[in-house]
Amino acid sequence: MQRVCAAWGLPRATYYATAPRVLPPSDLPGGPAPAVSGKRGPQTTLDDAALLELIRADLLASPFTGEGHRKVFGRLRYLVGHRVGRNRILRLMRQHHLLSPRRTATVPAKAHDGRIITDAPNVRWATDGAKIWTTADGWLWCFTTIAHCNAECLGHHVCTVGDRFAAYEPVAQAVARIFGTAAAEAARGVELRHDHGSQYLTDYFQGQSRFRGFTPSFAFVGEPETNGGVERFYRALKEQIIHGKTYCNRAELAAAAFVITYNREWRLEKLRFQSPLETRHSFQPPSLLAA
Repeated sequence: MQRVCAAWGLPRATYYATAPRVLPPSDLPGGPAPAVSGKRGPQTTLDDAALLELIRADLLASPFTGEGHRKVFGRLRYLVGHRVGRNRILRLMRQHHLLSPRRTATVPAKAHDGRIITDAPNVRWATDGAKIWTTADGWLWCFTTIAHCNAECLGHHVCTVGDRFAAYEPVAQAVARIFGTAAAEAARGVELRHDHGSQYLTDYFQGQSRFRGFTPSFAFVGEPETNGGVERFYRALKEQIIHGKTYCNRAELAAAAFVITYNREWRLEKLRFQSPLETRHSFQPPSLLAA
C-alpha cells in the first residue's frame, strides 16, 4: 500500500480514512466480514440507526416539548446508561430535524452601513459634550468638534454652563480654523453630526448651522457608534488627563493642553498610524495648510 500510494501521489492517511474497512472474522463468526464505513478506531456498541431510534423514543416518552439535544444526551447517558457522545446526538438530531425550534430576535435593519469614516476631509464633522468634575467649580462642560476623516479636534470649549451657545462655540472655532471665515455658507457641503441633546435641537444651534451652510446629520437613537468619532476622542481625553487626576477649576482644566498634543502626536491605526495633523496635511497642498 505504501508503494501504491506513492505512485498515486496520495497520502496513506487519506486512503485509510476513506477506504472501506473490513471487520475481522472473529467479530462475526457466522459469516463473511462485511465492509464498514465511517470513522476509524473502535466501533461503538450503537450504530447511528440504533442511536437514532433511541433518540426518537426518548423524545416521545418525554412529558415536555421543545427539548434539545442536551436533555436527550443527559437521559440516555446518565439515566439509561448508554455511553454516547453529546456531539454525536446533536449531529443525528440536526440531520433528522429533531432539534427544538428556536425563536430569533426580530431586529429591524440598520439605517446605515456602519461606516462613519469619510474618504476626504471636510465631509463630515461631529460635535458632542462631556461633563468633568472639578473641586472648586463643580461640574464643567467640555464641548468638542471632531473631523470624521482624520479624527482631528477642530475646536473645543470648556465652560461652566452647557447651554446652546457653549455647544456651538467649538463648531464656530472649527469653521474659522478650516475655512478662515465665519461668513454665511462658509461650511457648505459639510455634514454636522450630533445627537439629540437639548443644546443641539434649539433654534439657535440649528439656525447657526444652517447659516454657515452645514447639512444636519443626526446620530441614530440608541446607536452611539454613529457619533463614534467624537465619542472615541472623549475616551482618549478621559484616559489621558481626567481619570486619576483632580482639577481645581475651569482655568486649570483648560490649561491641560491635551488637544494640541493629541492633534500632533496621537496616532491611530485607521490612519495607518499617522497623527490627525499628518493625515490632514496629506490631503492638502502646502499652500493651503493650516496651523
